Amino acid sequence: MAGKSIKTHIEDLKRLVEQQDLGVEALAEGDRKTGRDFRSAVHQLRDNDDSNPADLAVRIDQFINVAYERMPSSERSASFYWRSLHTDACIAKALVCASTPELHEDVARECISTLDHAIIISGATGEDRMDMIQEIIRLLQARIPCRPPLNHILAPGQEAVHLPPTFRGNVCSIASLPFSVPENCVQTPFVVRKGAADWRAMQEAHQWASLAYLNAVAGPGRIVPVEVGDDYRSDNWTQKLLSWDEFLSSLDPEDHHRHHTLYLAQHNLLTQFPKLWDDIGVPDFVWTSLPPSMVEPIINAWLGPKGTISPAHTDPFSNCYVQVVGRKTVWLAPPDCDVAKSMYPYGPSSTGIVDKTHNPAANAADPLMSNTSRVDVFPATSQAIEASQKEFPRFWDAVPGKALCVTLNPGDLLFFPPKWWHAMRSEDVSFSVSMWF
Repeated sequence: MAGKSIKTHIEDLKRLVEQQDLGVEALAEGDRKTGRDFRSAVHQLRDNDDSNPADLAVRIDQFINVAYERMPSSERSASFYWRSLHTDACIAKALVCASTPELHEDVARECISTLDHAIIISGATGEDRMDMIQEIIRLLQARIPCRPPLNHILAPGQEAVHLPPTFRGNVCSIASLPFSVPENCVQTPFVVRKGAADWRAMQEAHQWASLAYLNAVAGPGRIVPVEVGDDYRSDNWTQKLLSWDEFLSSLDPEDHHRHHTLYLAQHNLLTQFPKLWDDIGVPDFVWTSLPPSMVEPIINAWLGPKGTISPAHTDPFSNCYVQVVGRKTVWLAPPDCDVAKSMYPYGPSSTGIVDKTHNPAANAADPLMSNTSRVDVFPATSQAIEASQKEFPRFWDAVPGKALCVTLNPGDLLFFPPKWWHAMRSEDVSFSVSMWF
């Protein structure tokens, strides 16, 4: 069946925008006027009554910018409105540019980038928006010539893994995936070796270790959010949007031109690239353990080079963590290890140290109560260990005796409960999937 044309997508967008509720109580009259003005711009796009599409694209860009600025500072109902407007404006801008008689490759790529902004920044908010975005992207990708594929396969390294001196125990191993979380494991982590070995992501035809496959499932022109820097606690850490092609090239261990660590962290990559959904399987125990407030688990991807570290922190969810490519060492400590602030979390304290981390999983409910530790649980040298023992004595006195550690191999599955401290270190180029529930 043939897909929809650009003209049909313009008609669909007009219909969806007209259904948008401008009567949200939290909106000021000026905000509602912005919505009405945007509807006018979409009508202009549909009627094709602008002799200069570039002027209309600039006008729609203004709506994108306004919505982007208003999203974070608005209360919930208004935030949904601004995210919807941002999504629709990104779609409208892409359709304006895609409507030109001669759609060149550079214009097609710019349109795809704009649509990815709607997915990454505003979550493709609104009924049918994600499907529309993906359909338009496929139309645009058909106008981009194929390039030689990346042929590298990301194989696990052979180097020995050196475990940190900050733990004493091993994570409990169970033989097979349970239907529900075992009663004796509800409050403690467990690992299932090869628990995800049957995933299609582990098989040759769909293996996520193949850069060519990862490139193919996305198609040309896509962009993704990446972290730049080794550690989100560092002052030089930042984030940026990068082409998927360029990011995959940076993962090639034979590429010696990389100047910065690039890490795709806590991103819903499977929603952005839907073909990847077919390559994984959510275990039964995740579905049977979902709290009443959740309809489905929160699934994110983590992809980065060897040596990438996620500092010790906590999350408010249970976590089913699957290692797909490469090896990763996970350090864990129970919630009660921080009773006397032995984890030295960032935040208001007698030392005056304020949380300046960029932890994407930070506690948004009370940002003054940080969930990130100042302690490096993976000290690399004896000098680093000695310095840490002097700076964080309560940690060394109280935490290692309760802490656990495990190195995950491809196909391994780890469960740990909410509020457990955990830190990650990639031993190779690593691709992981987390399922919060």
